[in-house]
Amino acid sequence: MNRILITSALPYANGNIHLGHLAGAYLPADIYARFMRLMGEEVLYICASDEHGVAINISAENENTTPKQIIDKYHKANLEAFAKFGMSFDFYSRTSNKMHHANALDFFETLLKKGYLVEKTTEQFYDKQASMFLPDRYVEGICPECGYDKARGDQCDKCGAYYDQINLKNPVSVVSNTTPIVRETTHWYLRLSIFQEFLEAYIDSCSEAWKDNVIQQAKGWLKMGLEDRAITRDLTWGVSIENAKGIDKDKAKGKVLYVWFDAVLGYITATMEWAKITSEKGIGINKNDWEKWWKDENTKHIAFIGKDNIVFHSIMLPAIEMAYGNFVMPHNIPANEFLNLEGQKFSKSRNWSIDLQDFIADFNTTQAVDSLRYTLGTILPENKDADFTWKDFQSKTNNELAAILGNFINRTLQFAKKNMDGKVPPLPEKYAKLQDILNDIVQCYSVYKKEKSVEEIKNECETALSTEISKNDFALFWSFVSGINKIIESYKKFRIKEAIAETMNLARAANKYFNDEEPWKTIKTDNIDACNKTIYLCCQAVYTLSILFAPIIPYTSYKIQDFFGANTIRGSANNGLKTINYIKDLSNFKLASGTEIIKPIILFSQIEDKIIEEQISKLG
Repeated sequence: MNRILITSALPYANGNIHLGHLAGAYLPADIYARFMRLMGEEVLYICASDEHGVAINISAENENTTPKQIIDKYHKANLEAFAKFGMSFDFYSRTSNKMHHANALDFFETLLKKGYLVEKTTEQFYDKQASMFLPDRYVEGICPECGYDKARGDQCDKCGAYYDQINLKNPVSVVSNTTPIVRETTHWYLRLSIFQEFLEAYIDSCSEAWKDNVIQQAKGWLKMGLEDRAITRDLTWGVSIENAKGIDKDKAKGKVLYVWFDAVLGYITATMEWAKITSEKGIGINKNDWEKWWKDENTKHIAFIGKDNIVFHSIMLPAIEMAYGNFVMPHNIPANEFLNLEGQKFSKSRNWSIDLQDFIADFNTTQAVDSLRYTLGTILPENKDADFTWKDFQSKTNNELAAILGNFINRTLQFAKKNMDGKVPPLPEKYAKLQDILNDIVQCYSVYKKEKSVEEIKNECETALSTEISKNDFALFWSFVSGINKIIESYKKFRIKEAIAETMNLARAANKYFNDEEPWKTIKTDNIDACNKTIYLCCQAVYTLSILFAPIIPYTSYKIQDFFGANTIRGSANNGLKTINYIKDLSNFKLASGTEIIKPIILFSQIEDKIIEEQISKLG
C-alpha cells in the first residue's frame, strides 16, 4: 500500500484558532488521518505554527511587544487548543526554530545555484518617517482592480486580485499614516515562468482526482501565464539570507525569505524534526526516515488547506520541489471553501467569531468537543461556503448524537446489563449459522458489486433468507456491509461530510433493528432465543459503531469501547507506523459472547435553549 503523508496548512501564530480554521484545514485532515490509520495504512500527519511574515510584526506592534513573544504566546495557546480538540498530529513544529531556518536557507541556496532564482532591482514603497521599506501588509490603499478602499500590499482581500505593490492607488503607510514614496530595492525572484509547461502537465494529470475548485483556480493562474515572483522581503523578522552563499552580503542585508516561500517548506522541516526526535526514542524510526516521506514515489502527500492557500500548494510548492529535485509533489489538495458564522463572515474585529479556546472554556467537556467535531464535520464547506449556527450545534447534539447514537447504545447496554447478567449474551444454537450467513453477504457484496447493482445483490441475498435469519437481521447486516463500503469510498474520495452521514445512518439502522425486534417483549415470552440473538447483534453493532465513529468523535469512541473493557482504537497518532486494518473485518461481527459490560453512562446530554441563547448573545 502507499504511504500517506498528511499536512494541514500551517496556522499563523498571531491569533487564536477559530471554528472557520477548524472546518477549513484541520478537522477534515484529522478525521481522514484517523480513518486511514484504522485502515492499517502507513500514515504521518504533520503540521506546525507559521511564525514569520508581516502579520506577526503587525500583531507585535498592536500588542506593544516583540514578534518572539507573539509567536510563543499563540503557538502555545493553539497547540493546547488543538490537543483538547482531539487533533492527532504525529508531530507539530514551528517555523521559527533553527532547523527550519537552515532548511529554508538550503532551498534558497540550492535554487540560486541551479539558476532558478534571479536578482532584481525593483521599486517599492518606502516610509521616510519610519525609515523603512514597507512590506505588503504595511501599505493600505485602493485596489487597482475592483476599487476596494481597504486593499493591502499586493493582494486585494475583497476581489482576490494580485498586483504590483506600487500599483495600489492612494497608498498610505500603516506605520506612520503618511503617504509613502517609491524607492529602489534589491530582491530575489523565483523564475516561475520556467515551470509553466511542467505545471500545466501536472495539473492536467490531477484533473480527475482533485476537487474542481482546486483545478479551476490552478488553471486560472496558469492561463494568465506565470511570472517571476519575489521570495525575499525587506523585514527584520524571518529567515535571514544575509549569510546565504552566492549573493552579495551588502545587498542581502535586512532581507528575509518571503513567508509564502518558507512556510510551505515548514512541512518538510517538521518531518525532518520528527524523524530526528523520534529516532532517539528507539521505536524503529531512523533520523533519515523523513526522506521516505518526501522523496519516495510510493508516498502520497495529501495537503489539506483552505481555498485561499490553493495557489501556494498547487503552483508554488510543486515548482519549488521540482526546482530543488527529488521531492514528491502533492498527490491531492482537498481544499475547502470558507465557513461562515450565523450567516456572516468570521471577523474578530467585529467580535463575530468563535475561538476554539473560548468554546473549550465555556463548555469544558469532552462531550462538547465531540459534539463540535461532529457538527462541523456534517457541514464542512467541501464544495461551497457553509454556515455554522448555534441552533444547528444544539440540533445535531440533541437529535442525532443523543437521540440516535447515544440512545441506541444506552438502551442496548442497559438491557444487557439488566437482563443478560451484564454480559454480551451468547448466540443461541438455533442461530449458529448467523455468522456464516453474514459472511456470505459480505462475500456476495465484495464479489459482485462491480458487476451488479446494489439492488440486484440485495434481492439475491434476500431470496436466500433461511429460518436462521429474519428480514430484520438481514436489514441490519445489509446496512452495515454496504454502509461500511460506502464509508470507505467516501473517505478515499475526501468526501468527509458524506462519510459522516453514512456513519450516522448505520446508527439509525441499528436503532431501527432494536425497535423492530422488540426485545422487551420477546424476553417476556418463550422466545428468549430471539431476545438473546437481538441483544447479541446489537452489542456487535455498538462495538462496530465505536470504531467507525472513532475518527469523528474520538473521546466518545473511547468511552464506548471502555464499556466492553476493550483496547482503545481511535486512529490516534502512531509515529508513521502501520497498524492493524480494523475497518476490514468490521462487518464480520466478532465481539466475543460473555464479554462483560461495564455500567454504561449517558454519552450525550441534551443542550438546553438557555445555553445556546447565551452563546448567540455574545456575538457582535
